Amino acid sequence: MEPPRRGHPWWSGRNPLVWLRDWVRSTPGTHIWLLVIGVTSLVIASASEGLEQFLVHRTSSNIHELNEHPLPSLLISGFWIERPASFLLYVVMFELLHANVERWVGTWRWLLTVGGAHIAATLASQELVLLAIEGHRLPRSMTHVVDIGVSYGLAAAAGLLTYRLLPPWRYGYLVAVLVFFGIPLTTGATFTDFGHAIALTMGFAAWPLTPAAAAGAVEEEAEGGP
Repeated sequence: MEPPRRGHPWWSGRNPLVWLRDWVRSTPGTHIWLLVIGVTSLVIASASEGLEQFLVHRTSSNIHELNEHPLPSLLISGFWIERPASFLLYVVMFELLHANVERWVGTWRWLLTVGGAHIAATLASQELVLLAIEGHRLPRSMTHVVDIGVSYGLAAAAGLLTYRLLPPWRYGYLVAVLVFFGIPLTTGATFTDFGHAIALTMGFAAWPLTPAAAAGAVEEEAEGGP
């Protein structure tokens, strides 16, 4: 395939269907994840109220489920959303954040970043809930709180995407991300807001996994050579 001409977008002049196929093929992790979320959203949307409540609580990574089924709850909770009506919004967010990050750093580095952030943010936020329960600041019923969704992974992807943008766009984007996640954290933060802050920080910390970091290391080695 002939490479795009210099100065034109990489999709310029391409058949939209071919572009869409290549986009999906270049970001398999993002679109497999979206497909699973679409299926689970249909399950919740078609379930009775009782079954819906059972599924939402059974697939949560709350204190109770983490104690009873630690590994399954950490994994499964990342494939459900509480409100199926929000699915289209998640499609847009996945395409803007996850797909661009996965295409840039590669599927395995993307998965390491967002998967690690999901696990770390979940465990840390539920530990915060546990400490609040033990300190009598939250009721014991919070051990069964609903904690499902994909927002921790999205926060990590949002952090890592910062390095994909060039100045001055990078700085405006960074301010917007910090404001978006920072305001809830400083105005009556919940355990979820705390988890978002951890996931975002892990996204920022994943700079060494980016192609830009690898290119910088190569340049330093070349400059330091004989």
